[in-house]
Amino acid sequence: MKMNLPNRLTVARLFVVPIYMTVMFLPIDDLPKRIIAAALFLVTAFTDFLDGHIARKRGLVTDFGRFLDPVADKIMIFSAMCGLIVMNLDDKIFVISVCVAAFVFFLREIAVTSLRMIASSAKGVVIAAGILGKVKTVSQIVFVMIALLEPLIMEALGTDLLIGTYFTMIFMSVMTVVSGIGYFKAYFPLIDPEK
Repeated sequence: MKMNLPNRLTVARLFVVPIYMTVMFLPIDDLPKRIIAAALFLVTAFTDFLDGHIARKRGLVTDFGRFLDPVADKIMIFSAMCGLIVMNLDDKIFVISVCVAAFVFFLREIAVTSLRMIASSAKGVVIAAGILGKVKTVSQIVFVMIALLEPLIMEALGTDLLIGTYFTMIFMSVMTVVSGIGYFKAYFPLIDPEK
């Protein structure tokens, strides 16, 4: 199957994920690890913006892209959360907080993906990402970037307060739930067995 440029970018995003995960798991100094992981994650996140922008601008939106793009987003974010947990095992509060946020994220993604699959197979409808889903993804990207870089900034300032990290984690979690509810309100009629 020949893929267009946006779909190739989406697939490329999936190939970068194990690279930044490997960096996050490496037993090296915190400073280079966090900077390299943040740079790789940012490149990966930028392809998320780029593939959608190109697809809409050039009229290259496909069902394959509408399906794969959110899947690639989920893998990108969930793997980064796993990496953050491994990088911060000595900070129990952070680890527990990210585990709770990851659990909320996981439940939402399973629910929305199930909704997408049922809508696609039963009604032939491919559910594209809505505005709340996009805000949710951006908030997750911002959280990962801040969680990677804020400790370096705070260490340079002589403190270990991670206000930005926890604030963006809470906002991301709220948007994860709100966007999930939004999808179900909009598309639940598609899975009504009476229709």
